[in-house]
Amino acid sequence: MKRSFVIAIFTISIFILFSLSVFARGNEDSRGISAAFEDYRQRLLQPQWQWEIEGAGFEVAWEQVFPIEMEGSGEVVMIPAIEEEYHRLALFFAEADGRIVYRTDQLEVNSRNRGELAAPVRELNAVSFQDLNRDGLTDIVMIVTCVNQKGDYAGKPYKIGEALFQGKQEFYRDYRLSDKINRFGMNKSVESIVSFVRDGNSTEFLYTAATKQELIDNGFHIISEQCYYRQFEKLGRLEVVPGTYTMASFATFMIYLINEQGYIVWSFQPMGEYENLYALKGITCRDIDGDGMKDILVLARYSSGDDDNELVVKSDYEIYYQRTGGFYEDTEVKRRYKCRDEDTVSELVEKARRYWGWQV
Repeated sequence: MKRSFVIAIFTISIFILFSLSVFARGNEDSRGISAAFEDYRQRLLQPQWQWEIEGAGFEVAWEQVFPIEMEGSGEVVMIPAIEEEYHRLALFFAEADGRIVYRTDQLEVNSRNRGELAAPVRELNAVSFQDLNRDGLTDIVMIVTCVNQKGDYAGKPYKIGEALFQGKQEFYRDYRLSDKINRFGMNKSVESIVSFVRDGNSTEFLYTAATKQELIDNGFHIISEQCYYRQFEKLGRLEVVPGTYTMASFATFMIYLINEQGYIVWSFQPMGEYENLYALKGITCRDIDGDGMKDILVLARYSSGDDDNELVVKSDYEIYYQRTGGFYEDTEVKRRYKCRDEDTVSELVEKARRYWGWQV
């Protein structure tokens, strides 16, 4: 009995010491983060003149420096700059003599890595000045290219849209609008952001609709020649319904699986970071990975603007594997086989099956 008591006391002591050690390390980490943030904050506030920005550890995006009318200050120059250590985007506003009258880093892109000072900013690739809320003041629309350093999508560029409203000698963002711009794919172009924020159009229904009729009522255009029923082993008989919703001249491409009662069972967004569906080349539902269940392969041509705003059209494909709980997106085959413009659906199926060990 006495021995058990001693062991219990020893175990509790070890646990307390371990907990104190973890707590101490946590405090050290918190102090480190606080010190880093304070250093960053001081450098953000340090420049009083526009020629001092780069000396504070920021790289100015000179190709995106533009004049803008700011209430209370007249015409100023907006100077975007990316902080070199933490890759956060900041905006400085300077008068004609170079004196900085306002600055902000309260941007959607700087809050993408929750709980971290570092942001995924790679470059600022689009800026537009428009009156978004029709109050007579000039607002700012921006698109930022980002790249994550870790996680499932590390190394893959993606876009973050920003809408900043002008107030009384300040610019601010509405986090609710920022969330919808980026969560529902309206961040691919300036035109899409303006269409949503100013004109009230939205792709949100593409991701929240419950029925086929709801999609149609909101303007979803079904590509009827690729629409058909298939028997899926785990989900039953479903209608494969591809289609587009056009907003600001950009067509968002979606595929839905819909049951015989008209309810959406599953949805896919194959176009990823592309801006627009140029042409659907084909959809096939067949077993690709050899597990006896029908998978889905979709091949299409997409268009996007390059760095010089020239239209680029590219073929690409996606594979979705059927599982007991639904579908999941392929990553392995796509790493091995890059799509060529001359590829067909049947050729891609053959390549994918070969990857999974089919005797072709």
